[in-house]
Amino acid sequence: MTTLEDVILAQDRRGVAALRPYLPTGFCEAAARFLLAHTGTVLIATGFYVQRADAPETDGPPGALALGRALEALGNRVVYVSDAYTAPLLADLAPDDTETVDFPIADDTTSREVARDLLDRIAPTALIAIERCGLTRSGTYLNMRGQDISPHTARLDHLFRQHPHSVGIGDGGNEIGMGNLASHIPEVATLPDEPTVTRATHLVIASVANWGAYGVVAALSRLADRNLLPRPADESACIRRLVSLGAVDGVTGVADCTVDSFNLSENTDVLERLNGLLEAEGMRREGEAGQGL
Repeated sequence: MTTLEDVILAQDRRGVAALRPYLPTGFCEAAARFLLAHTGTVLIATGFYVQRADAPETDGPPGALALGRALEALGNRVVYVSDAYTAPLLADLAPDDTETVDFPIADDTTSREVARDLLDRIAPTALIAIERCGLTRSGTYLNMRGQDISPHTARLDHLFRQHPHSVGIGDGGNEIGMGNLASHIPEVATLPDEPTVTRATHLVIASVANWGAYGVVAALSRLADRNLLPRPADESACIRRLVSLGAVDGVTGVADCTVDSFNLSENTDVLERLNGLLEAEGMRREGEAGQGL
């Protein structure tokens, strides 16, 4: 039987699927159950700086928004957080009444204090990171090419280090949450030798981080008996809008309507396959789920 994890780890171009044996068999459902057990205000972090383009990437925000909409449909309040590169894009795409926090790019001490103040003010019941670069053991932020992007990356890790309930979603080994597998990531030749060490309570891996978010939404749908998956056309519109606002493909660095070099058709195919699993279980899409941009 095809599983949610099979779908989101298909077309694995980076080798991240090699880490699957170190996670629970149904890690999407485990993350979804965890989120349902910590309802309230959920803080979602995303945004990855692409050095070759001096711009944010298209992977992360679509998944963050899709998961945010699903959580709101289940009665949660959602707050998004990023830095100067991605926060304006999230603010443009999120509903008008949704708060988006622009976390400053600052030194470690200042960042720790900002994180503490933000957690005190918002009092989140859970945190989620989707395609958000995490600190390495040496205290730097490295992209998949091993380039140091620390001057362009806010230290959102301090939010996760100061909160006990979190989910991390990543696709390469350098994202917040992948610290759970920091000892295994260097064993995979195509993954970073110096991965992040920032951990999360639950980790979700996928060929593309957005796909991991969709997998969690599909798992939430099963548990809530409501199809909360976004419509493929809406996700394509979201990616197009991100590119129009300045986002680029994280692999190519080009302002194309692609995500990690996957085109719109390949991205929507993942949503269609996930939706097919839910429909096979007799679940129909709700009219209000994933309404457009």
